[in-house]
Amino acid sequence: MNDCCNDKSCAVELLRERQIGTLRIVLLINAAMFVVELSAGLLADSIALLADSLDMLGDALVYGFSLYVVALGPVWKARAALMKAVVMAAFGLSVLAQAVYKMIFPELPGYFTMGGIGVLALAANTYCFLLLWRHRGEDINMDSVWLCSRNDLFANTGVLFAAWAVWYAATPWPDILVGLLICGLFLHSAWQVIRQVYAARLEIVQHGSE
Repeated sequence: MNDCCNDKSCAVELLRERQIGTLRIVLLINAAMFVVELSAGLLADSIALLADSLDMLGDALVYGFSLYVVALGPVWKARAALMKAVVMAAFGLSVLAQAVYKMIFPELPGYFTMGGIGVLALAANTYCFLLLWRHRGEDINMDSVWLCSRNDLFANTGVLFAAWAVWYAATPWPDILVGLLICGLFLHSAWQVIRQVYAARLEIVQHGSE
């Protein structure tokens, strides 16, 4: 009987199982943190927290879709990555709309709530980032998932900075500016993923024509 570890198909299956296990964990964490941050953002009237909660929801959807295609071929993985780009762009535009509203009707957010929930979100996303780090170069699906996790850390750090700045300056503008920065991060990441998908589709077409 052949040793499973010497079987290429077995190695691929073990890789998929590791990916599935990781995606399930980060999916649950992001779904839970979406509920926490959304509730806190509404209570604190913070656009930065609301933006970060939408990021958590978007990531939960992204991880769920990635979980579905992890055992499928490169075409489906490219489609999954494109879906993630659409999600990131949509949430980026959503945050932009909220920021514009806050510019017109500014209101001082609850900075203590922002800071406390920001620390919790940063800890949760750091754990997810470390879990996804080892998978980042395995395929386009996991690479785009890792990109989402990296963006979360930037967004969480921005929320903490906004909380401190709102407290220090007694103005809602740091909260608004961080929301705009998160928006820009979403849109930039969406563009990066779209470029990766385009390159992957070209490679699929080329290999298919050989």
